[in-house]
Amino acid sequence: MKFALTVGAFLMGTSMGTAHASYCGDGKIVTFAGIDWESGALITEVMKELLSKGYGCKVDSIPGNSVTLEQATANNDVQIFAEEWIGRSDVWNNAAAAGKVTSVGKTFVGASEGWFVPEYVVKGDEARGIKPIAPDLKSVSQLSDPKIAELFKDPEEPSKGRFLNCPSGWTCEGVNTAKLEAYKLMDTYVNFRPGTGTALDAGISAAYLQGEPVLFYYWSPTAVMGKFKLVQLEEPAYDEACWKELTSATGKREAGCAFPAVEVAYGINSTFAKDAPEIVEILEKATFPLEEVNASLAYMADNKADAVTAAKEFLKSKADVWGSWVSADAKAKVEASLK
Repeated sequence: MKFALTVGAFLMGTSMGTAHASYCGDGKIVTFAGIDWESGALITEVMKELLSKGYGCKVDSIPGNSVTLEQATANNDVQIFAEEWIGRSDVWNNAAAAGKVTSVGKTFVGASEGWFVPEYVVKGDEARGIKPIAPDLKSVSQLSDPKIAELFKDPEEPSKGRFLNCPSGWTCEGVNTAKLEAYKLMDTYVNFRPGTGTALDAGISAAYLQGEPVLFYYWSPTAVMGKFKLVQLEEPAYDEACWKELTSATGKREAGCAFPAVEVAYGINSTFAKDAPEIVEILEKATFPLEEVNASLAYMADNKADAVTAAKEFLKSKADVWGSWVSADAKAKVEASLK
């Protein structure tokens, strides 16, 4: 409501001739967090193009890990963090509590994260000549069965199954390790942590393309979700007390539960929010359909395209999606820049 009133006041002032400047009109640079995961990089580049080509804004991005960039947003060295997973970061939570940052709009909705297996493990794939090897598998509670664990045999420690976790240092790695303990799976599975996100993707893709069973953590939107048919294993329902234990370094590991619902928004500096209501208005409208993000990420993977190239392809082919986020004049300018 506060942003709506601010935007309304700005537009009224402009129409009456009492406000002649805007954030971009003053020549200020809009600096984005140069987040390096694929969906965040794609969305960042799309929004940079819309602001620069549609509204003449000077835009930039600075690289860094998520924690560093969240702190930079709190300090107003960065104005927009295009894919902030709300409630997952102590740095962001503390900055929000202090009034230094706020969230705007919904970058996308319907995202999920959890433990997955390829669909052919459960249902088979007739076209590829793959028969189902675990037709009854649907829950993490079944993973402790030695017969199920054997299906996901670790090549280096064949007496155990392999769980493909996030790379060390990622927040999800710690949560998944806590879950393995809570589900009493540490003696049954190797907690395998690849060195990078690329290595995680490569491990999943290699197994999938060869029709092999693989058990792994993953999330959407991603290229993997866009390209492959996967089955998410059921977990006990999310519980706040359970989650607090799983995400604390000193928490108890007595029970596991599902990941909480995902809320993803544009994280912005609070001072910037007050100074640039016209940009806030765009961000409030700019919700990317999840299936379109997955498709764009699959395009990146299949064509070995970077985020800049994929963003331009999205803008060329999906004007029906992004056209409603911006003014008619800005839409025309963006389309003209793509020809």
